[in-house]
Amino acid sequence: LSGLDPAQPYFQDTPIEVRLDKSDAEFVDVIHTDSAPMIPYLGFGMSTPIGHLDFYPNGGKEMPGCAKNAISQIVDLDGIWEGTRDFVACNHLRSYKYYSDSIIYPTGFLGYISTSYDTFEEGSGFPCPAEGCPNMGHYADKFKGKITNDITKLYLNTGEARDFALWRYKVTVTLSGKRKVRGYVNVALYGSEGNTRQHQITEGTLQPDNTYTSFLDAEVDIGTLTKVKFLWNNNWINPTLPKLGAAVITVQPGEN
Repeated sequence: LSGLDPAQPYFQDTPIEVRLDKSDAEFVDVIHTDSAPMIPYLGFGMSTPIGHLDFYPNGGKEMPGCAKNAISQIVDLDGIWEGTRDFVACNHLRSYKYYSDSIIYPTGFLGYISTSYDTFEEGSGFPCPAEGCPNMGHYADKFKGKITNDITKLYLNTGEARDFALWRYKVTVTLSGKRKVRGYVNVALYGSEGNTRQHQITEGTLQPDNTYTSFLDAEVDIGTLTKVKFLWNNNWINPTLPKLGAAVITVQPGEN
């Protein structure tokens, strides 16, 4: 059984006989996308873990792309009807959209085991353990039989719009140069299956010989890494024309 943001009002914290529970089937996976409290945030979805695997994309409360203003949300690319419906319950309805996208992206939507979204963002659960990470959505049942914990909460990030699947990489950059400057560092990944856009690794004071790490949620599965593009820039015009390079860049994919 796959629960797509099971309803919170009248169901959360009720006996298992009247709501979805992992005793309802041999394998129950749940996607939580609107788990903020009903009052005052109008969260329609249940926040408590109730399945064998409980996925909390983007933390499970506010989904990327759902904070658009009313006009842009209602006059949606998918049509006025779907746009109006999404304006009313955008976070809640993301669950089925993630599920449908998961069908065509068998390697996407990896969930990382963590105690909270904050610890996930800091790198908890990365990379996947030896037995791998479960995929949120249609292919979650591939993980059936590998579950050892009583409660397994999984976190991941998604895109703002279709296609929602993202692939997580850990990127570590050690800078080279003669003196520190203020600015930002961007990295783009190139691979056998595709290339990413530029992703920011760090911003602020850039110190040569220092190492900076960021988790990059890429919009494509790049396959085998073939090249890394490194770019940096000042936050303002600097007449001394400072130079920075990348002494070492390490890229680690999340699935292994």
